[in-house]
Amino acid sequence: MDQWVNLFLANENAGASLTALENLKEQVVNYVSNPAVWTTILFTIIKIVFIFIACRIVIKIANKALEHMLVEREKSPLKFDTRRTKTIGKLIGNIVKYVVNFIMILMILNQFGIRLEPLLAGAGVVGLAVGFGAQSLVKDVITGFFIIFEDQFAVGDVIQTGTFKGTVEEIGLRVTRIRSWTGEVHYIPNGSITQVTNFSVNNSVAVVDVTIAYEEDIDKAIQVMKETVQRNYEHNLNMVKEPEVLGVQSLVGANVTLRTTVECKPNMHPVVARELYADLKKAFDAHGIDIPYPRVVNYHKNEKGE
Repeated sequence: MDQWVNLFLANENAGASLTALENLKEQVVNYVSNPAVWTTILFTIIKIVFIFIACRIVIKIANKALEHMLVEREKSPLKFDTRRTKTIGKLIGNIVKYVVNFIMILMILNQFGIRLEPLLAGAGVVGLAVGFGAQSLVKDVITGFFIIFEDQFAVGDVIQTGTFKGTVEEIGLRVTRIRSWTGEVHYIPNGSITQVTNFSVNNSVAVVDVTIAYEEDIDKAIQVMKETVQRNYEHNLNMVKEPEVLGVQSLVGANVTLRTTVECKPNMHPVVARELYADLKKAFDAHGIDIPYPRVVNYHKNEKGE
């Protein structure tokens, strides 16, 4: 008797499963073949494409407007620091891009029926947790803002922070990118920048020391130096003021050191110094002024030991 009951129940379950499967299949077919569903999907895709294109257009318009504002400030009779203007322009452009992309993501999620209120509330809670857990990230962002608004350095400046020295290529919200003169690119978190030396704010000074032999005529050597640096100044665009020949700097052993200084454009003193060294060497050779260098003198004794 029990066997017949179990067999009956199994047949009933099988029939119920088959009916449920048929119902599910019928629902899927009805959903797929429903024109209203495809119309809704098509409109959703069109809206998403429209939102994406609109956000891209907004970013381009914002960048063009920002470039136009920067150009107008450069043409203004009031003089603004172009370094700082360029840096702030890049920062504002990045902020606009991040904000517009964030709004675009929210609008796209809204098209899929995702409610934004719980999402924003959850994002606020997550942001608070991240703020406590990622203090170094918050420190980097805050330090980046202070670097820009205090004008510690800007894009295009040559700076040194710690062991890194090079040209600033970008100041981001979190990191600063520096390219050294040998081509290496360093990414430095803003929060780790505690001390900066900026070589591009003020004019630099090239100091050129030339050593002559102790037996040479000092007045003649100084006159040759004055004429040489003056000729160099007439065609050297990196010099801001006329070179100043200071005269004798030191007497060490058998050498006399003559010094000349010249004010140059920011961070151009190595270039100017190299050119002056080359011109002074040629001028001293032309006037027979001896520049000391190590010499080897050989003495040959005769048979008498003299």
